[in-house]
Amino acid sequence: MRGKQFSEERFAELASCNRSAMLLFLENLALKSYSKNTVRTYQNEFYQLLKILGETDVRILSSERLRKYFLYCIRQLHLKENTMHSRINAVKFFFEQVLGREKFMFEIPRPKKPEILPRVIAIEHVKKLFAVTQNLKHNTMLKMCYGMGLRVSEIVNLRVADIDSKSMRVFLERAKGKKDRYANLPVSILSQLRDYFLEYRPKHYLFEGATGGQYSIRSVQ
Repeated sequence: MRGKQFSEERFAELASCNRSAMLLFLENLALKSYSKNTVRTYQNEFYQLLKILGETDVRILSSERLRKYFLYCIRQLHLKENTMHSRINAVKFFFEQVLGREKFMFEIPRPKKPEILPRVIAIEHVKKLFAVTQNLKHNTMLKMCYGMGLRVSEIVNLRVADIDSKSMRVFLERAKGKKDRYANLPVSILSQLRDYFLEYRPKHYLFEGATGGQYSIRSVQ
């Protein structure tokens, strides 16, 4: 069964031998319970390899053939380092996790990623952002994301029961790497968080949509 994110058009473009390979690939991604973003990235990168192979069955490729393919991606397609890492990871997953060929790609080197410092938003700009966000729910979301270092997926997954104002901690279930963790609740947000709760009265999730239920990631973005 194909993943919802893999289109009929793309599947039809593949040779029959590689359609079965893609199905195995998607099934194993589902069994591993990878995140939607990882599944989307992996299937797209693996698809690029299958498409260029044409009628050649991906399962007969040697590590040397793959090495040449990755060189083609760098020299002809001019793919950046991050994209190359994603493509190599996807292909590695197929040969080692799906086909069980351990260390099949051990000798294929990876491009070195550039060390880029993260861009930090100046505190005065953050304050302006908070000031112009008048909606209490949106403002509270922004302040919790900023003050606790939360990802978008983590903020929408927060439940009312996850907030412990006594210990000033917030429980984050299946956060990055699908690992549970705790984050400190800033004292500065506690009063506003209480005002938000009294006004919106969320039932299960801390931030819920207009008709109830979990607030969508896209809306937060």
